[in-house]
Amino acid sequence: MNKNIPWFLCVIFFITACKTKEKTSQLNYMQNVEQVAVEASMKNAYPTIQIGDNLLIYVTAKNMDVVRPFNQNYYSTQTSTAVNAPSSEKPYIVDTSYEIDFPTLGKINVQNKTVEAIKQELTTQISKYVINPTVTVRLANFKVTVLGEVARPGIVGVPEGQTNLLAALGLAGDVTMYADRRNVLIVRNADNEISKHRIDMMDANFINSPYFQLKQNDVIYVASNENKEKVARQDPNTGIYIAVAGMVIGLAGIFITIFKK
Repeated sequence: MNKNIPWFLCVIFFITACKTKEKTSQLNYMQNVEQVAVEASMKNAYPTIQIGDNLLIYVTAKNMDVVRPFNQNYYSTQTSTAVNAPSSEKPYIVDTSYEIDFPTLGKINVQNKTVEAIKQELTTQISKYVINPTVTVRLANFKVTVLGEVARPGIVGVPEGQTNLLAALGLAGDVTMYADRRNVLIVRNADNEISKHRIDMMDANFINSPYFQLKQNDVIYVASNENKEKVARQDPNTGIYIAVAGMVIGLAGIFITIFKK
């Protein structure tokens, strides 16, 4: 019986090795991380407006009194002088129907539109009432994309005053136990120019990096560590293979014993 057992073991190990090799071939961690992050950054360069977004819209013209009806959020009710204090800026909040309630013009649908598209549309409509108006539109809520080894990957809205790497990771549920804290990639798209930088969060000096303070639409990718790669390479059916192997060897031993008699 002892002479036959190694033969069965070789068969089982061969099957398991093939499964592991197949699993390993499917592992793609870090193989295209930069490509994924760059593509996400380019996609976010001109993001479309989403429900809950806060838009700051300001209309100016040569005669500011003429555009006052379009700037009720910016003007005092007692004077036609523009109120420049930030506290006077009341954002237009995109409702669940993808609309904003704009003074004088009424409901404006912003679904699938970029900030630039909204600016052009408002300029066209206001031009019916005002000669050569200038419309400024900007997104008030700060957004970045967090990918990789975090609890909740995706687009994250970062509150004003907390636009740094640690805050963004915290809002994404923090990094997981499989995160490589020495390899955090940040991709930035500024004026259609892509820049990439890796941060070692185990070094306290990373807070001095120019990439610690994030910019609108940055993409953060937290790489996986070696433990994650080892787990990913393991075939989840390994335990089943071992159990089946034990049964096969046991039955083989019984048959060999019977035939010998």
